[in-house]
Amino acid sequence: MATRALDSRIMSGTQARSRAVPRATDMRARRYDPAETKARVLAAAHMLFSRNGFASTGTADIAREADVSEGSIFYHFGSKKALLEELGRRHGEAMIAAMEEGYALEDLEPGITVPRVLRFVRDNMIWEGMEGDCNECGPKSKMASTPDAEPFYHAAKEVTTDWIKRHMQAALAKQGITGVEIDIAASFTHHVVGDAIDRWLCAATPEEADRVERETVRYVRAASGYRLD
Repeated sequence: MATRALDSRIMSGTQARSRAVPRATDMRARRYDPAETKARVLAAAHMLFSRNGFASTGTADIAREADVSEGSIFYHFGSKKALLEELGRRHGEAMIAAMEEGYALEDLEPGITVPRVLRFVRDNMIWEGMEGDCNECGPKSKMASTPDAEPFYHAAKEVTTDWIKRHMQAALAKQGITGVEIDIAASFTHHVVGDAIDRWLCAATPEEADRVERETVRYVRAASGYRLD
């Protein structure tokens, strides 16, 4: 069920990929401007990592899928790991955009952001194989089950945790609330919501999913220092 919403953001309106023999690939790559080349590489890497896993996907595979030269991958990204990190950052940025949509930063609160995060993750499964694969540790996938995925998740966490800090500063200042240790509270919030995502995705019934969502909103509000009246 994994969607291509993130791919759409990555591609940013680039033309559909064409099939070409390897020799033609190197020739055609010169016709793409740098922005399009990067977008094609990111979209191809996202799809191949999702389908085959990070370790089983080589830069030559990505180049063929993107219809660019393999050298252009190293020119623009430096390494396959750095390419994975960039995908993580872009995923985090897409999640932030989904949380912020239609609101000023200071007007957002957990009753808005938590449901939006849950639905964003559901609609943008990062890697294939997450559906129907839950255990006590939450949903797993080809990528999530290997240390190779860590650059992606660390990059996404860095982006989203920084946003949580900025959001909390703005929202608490608007309410006149002081004394909250923003760095600590933001880190805790990230972990709590991450656990909530796992529980919500693995909920056996809609009622259970609703309970997880309600309790997460209540907990984050209380733990972050929001006034509950």
